[in-house]
Amino acid sequence: MNKNRIGEKKDDDDSYIPFQGLEKGIVLQEKRLFSETPVNPRKCSTLITKLLYLLSQGEKFTKQEATDVFFAVSKVFQSKDIPLRRMMFLMLKELSTLADDVIIIIASLTKDMSGNVPIYKANAIRVLCRITDSSLLPQVERYFKQAIVDKDPHVASAALISGNHLMKSSPELVKRWVSEVQETVNSKSTMVQYHGLALLHQIKQHDRLGVSKLVTSLVRGSVKSPYAMCLLIRLAAEVMEESEDKIFFEFLESCLRNRSEMVVYEAARAICSLKNVSTKDIAQAVSVLQMFLSSSKATLRFAAVRTLNKVAVTFPLSVTTCNLDMESLITDSNRSIATLAITTLLKTGNESSVDRLMKQITSFMGDISDEFKIVVVDAIRVLTIKFPQKHRSLMTFLSNILREEGGYEYKKAIVDSILSIVVQIPESKEAGLGHLCEFIEDCEFTFLATKILHLLGQEGPNTKQPSKYIRYIYNRTSLENAFVRSSAVSALATFGAKLENLRPSIIVLLRRCLYDNDDEVRDRASFYLDVLEKRDAPLVHRLISNVNIDIPLVNLEQALKDYLRNPSKKAFDITDVSTEVAEAPVVKKETTTGAKKGPASTTAAAAATQGADSSSSSSESYASQLAQIPQFATFGKLFKSSQPVELTESETEYVVSCVKHIFNDRIVFQYTVTNTLKEQQLEKVMVKMVPQSADFKVEGAISAPVLPFDVAGTTYVSVKYVPGGHPSGTFACTLKFIVKEVDTSTGDVDDSGFDDDYQLEEIEVTTSDYMKKTMVSSFQEEWDRLGEDNEVVETFNLSTMKTIPDAVKEISTYLGMQAVDRSDQVEPKKTKHVLLLAGKFAGDVPVLAMARMKLQTGVVMQLLVRSEDQ
Repeated sequence: MNKNRIGEKKDDDDSYIPFQGLEKGIVLQEKRLFSETPVNPRKCSTLITKLLYLLSQGEKFTKQEATDVFFAVSKVFQSKDIPLRRMMFLMLKELSTLADDVIIIIASLTKDMSGNVPIYKANAIRVLCRITDSSLLPQVERYFKQAIVDKDPHVASAALISGNHLMKSSPELVKRWVSEVQETVNSKSTMVQYHGLALLHQIKQHDRLGVSKLVTSLVRGSVKSPYAMCLLIRLAAEVMEESEDKIFFEFLESCLRNRSEMVVYEAARAICSLKNVSTKDIAQAVSVLQMFLSSSKATLRFAAVRTLNKVAVTFPLSVTTCNLDMESLITDSNRSIATLAITTLLKTGNESSVDRLMKQITSFMGDISDEFKIVVVDAIRVLTIKFPQKHRSLMTFLSNILREEGGYEYKKAIVDSILSIVVQIPESKEAGLGHLCEFIEDCEFTFLATKILHLLGQEGPNTKQPSKYIRYIYNRTSLENAFVRSSAVSALATFGAKLENLRPSIIVLLRRCLYDNDDEVRDRASFYLDVLEKRDAPLVHRLISNVNIDIPLVNLEQALKDYLRNPSKKAFDITDVSTEVAEAPVVKKETTTGAKKGPASTTAAAAATQGADSSSSSSESYASQLAQIPQFATFGKLFKSSQPVELTESETEYVVSCVKHIFNDRIVFQYTVTNTLKEQQLEKVMVKMVPQSADFKVEGAISAPVLPFDVAGTTYVSVKYVPGGHPSGTFACTLKFIVKEVDTSTGDVDDSGFDDDYQLEEIEVTTSDYMKKTMVSSFQEEWDRLGEDNEVVETFNLSTMKTIPDAVKEISTYLGMQAVDRSDQVEPKKTKHVLLLAGKFAGDVPVLAMARMKLQTGVVMQLLVRSEDQ
């Protein structure tokens, strides 16, 4: 058998696996080999290899089995065989999370770390990082700090990588190593410099100013490692998003002349990915990528063509200069490169080259993965919109590949492309709908089928021959699952609502759906039949033809529950439901309320009970939480809750966030506080608020009685304002508490404590806090109903806004209103736009706004606001 294996050439698929069929029980019995004297390095290495193979294949080891193997392998510490010792370290690292009492080997590891064999020191550091928890880390911290500045690059890199891992569990301790880590950035070792920069950035990642200073100091030329240079390029690109300092862009341009191809590519990619970059700025980067297209290295060709493919979306003319080089890549042996080359040419080429490129794409579509097929589909979508007169041939291509085998993401990309083309090119509507109808006849993906049925319901009635689509839709009511059948019923009803001549036939089809075995299908059919048979045109239009419910289901569900809990003579109004999801902040554990002062005070025990109940479940709405606190029960209906606002950095001693709850004449500030100091326990935690405006009056506060380490607590402050006034202003905030020392080894808390405070960021109340996002079924109808008599017009010059999309986002956020009719979706290079906004001001006052924008030196905006309450 061995002779046959050596002498004969085997097929690639008939590969030899030496450990195939290995049984865990038999391997575990061999662990006695580690106890032999002397240890046999060859046999022990083979046994460790078998154990690692079992772990890599997903074999489950019980806690006892893992512990037995762990300590059996640890006997290899006595061996002097270097390869065996390296295998031992690898095995210990793999079992460290499965076995018990692994900290017993710390003494052996620290002995190796104090030795003179670098390979032992490096591996011992890696294992020590895995088995040491946050309580033991201070005892071995000096070993890590010594290793970071070790002269041997393997040891230093191992310590730096361990620091990266320890940042997840003990960030405060690792931050104390910053001086040692800073030294490694100047190391002559390529990997040490890279790992040092990575750890230094991780230590400072939440300090924007610190990161900016770090990058500024390094871009002047102290970094030589190509790996560190690539990381520095990425950091410089991040800093450039918030800084306009030219030194960073000059650094990126200088990297385009680096000797390392890896650095040159990373710099070119970073420049092309910058926001608001101009054609002139990317010219040099595109030239570098063009040179890579003719490289003999497939990786460089692939990287260059992939980046140019992305750049072609926003700067097609800049990439046109590379067309000749990409033409030669169409026949590249690497199909991924050929695919990206063709799709880039499709984005940058002219109309005459489309047919030729499409023929070449068709020839190898079956040879590439779904990931690159999606790239092709996206390119064809862009091309179709660019050359509308070619939509027939391109749509036919999409239809053909839609019938071929493929995964969900691939089919979804095709369907989305057809939908986009249908919406943007009216002439393609009937052809596109026809292709989609054929697809749903044999569609295995429920989401895609329901999406297509919805489109057929919206667009089908507006075609020349709408009746031809009804057969495809009705077939789905009997041949698909309940979700698809429900969507088909809704689509049929839309045809009946929009086309009176087809309504009798639609009613007959809907009657047949009343016998479906699914409740949802029957309920929809019954509802639509009732509406259609009444022949009330306004009712049909409102409930079927023009339904536009852009409300999160969680908000609608909560609003309905509140309405049922508090019955009212007023009918439920869906426009009262906010379109903004306000979720309670998720915390690990929460302790809430205690001693109080002022009018809102009650006993600490009662408050603690109510507060803890109110914070125990993050799934409850804010309204439910606040209603359970007696002090706030009389405040009336909660109008709105804001998104959480961070008042401290995430790495500070105390992490505080605030949510503003708006009532008719009060604002309740809910502060979530987390103590990140293990050596302290906080008591009687509260926030003192000092309003900068006389329109606000602080009524009282509810404190958190106890705040142990890493446990979030909640404290509240109630502020009153004049009803109907809706004032704006800022509050100076100070966190006040009693500090008690904690013995970290025993957990005992010192009885004596002292008062302390911590300054927080100011919190601001603006007009948008009194505005709630809502939807309107028809913006134009509501706008006309309010009329010009209820209109206010102002003109603004938004000089800081460089693009229309940025202005749209900023205006929506500033006003706190909901963009409707998809008016928040803007093409990046558009110079004119109209933004439509809807909302309800405090007191449930409907407000509509229309912002007409034009891009000049900045963005000039004419804002029209209509409301019945001036």
